[in-house]
Amino acid sequence: MIKIISPKQFKKVPWKNGKGTTIELAINKGGSISDFDWRISMAKVIENGAFSDFTGYNRHLVLLEGADLELNHGQAGIDQLDRPLSVASFNGANKTIATLKAGPITDFNIMTKASVYSALVFTTIDHKKIKLISCKYCFIYCLSGTAKLMHQEDALRYLLPAGHLMQIEGEDMERWMITGEELIGCFLKVI
Repeated sequence: MIKIISPKQFKKVPWKNGKGTTIELAINKGGSISDFDWRISMAKVIENGAFSDFTGYNRHLVLLEGADLELNHGQAGIDQLDRPLSVASFNGANKTIATLKAGPITDFNIMTKASVYSALVFTTIDHKKIKLISCKYCFIYCLSGTAKLMHQEDALRYLLPAGHLMQIEGEDMERWMITGEELIGCFLKVI
């Protein structure tokens, strides 16, 4: 199954810590902010502060807009996101503190229940072809231009406009490739 989720289908939901809102692009069927297997979202961060506690989850945060975001995870280390499409991966139980070094940012979040899924996240800023890998779910978010999902024979099958999310499930993924100008992708594998 391949579906394209448009911005009209995204949902605005409050942060778990109540200090802001997030745009939820997709969540597993029956999932909620307090109990989900996987969740894809975006958020604008306008001030320094602590991240919500997501004990039991792994987080992957991609910088979409802005620059120089520092994520201090205490004893687990520091991630410095200094340019768009840089990625930080960390445990949701970390007492993470975000510091905006150069003003507000927008981030893209992929969260997975650690006991259910592992996630492999990639970003690309050029038009090279990315071959999909075997997994339970694949998500592709297009930041600009139009991404193209092609079958292995280079036959164009789907177009993904900027600002839209593609969800692929149950397909023979190794036979597909995606190309686009600025993309965020995620492969979810069952643990």
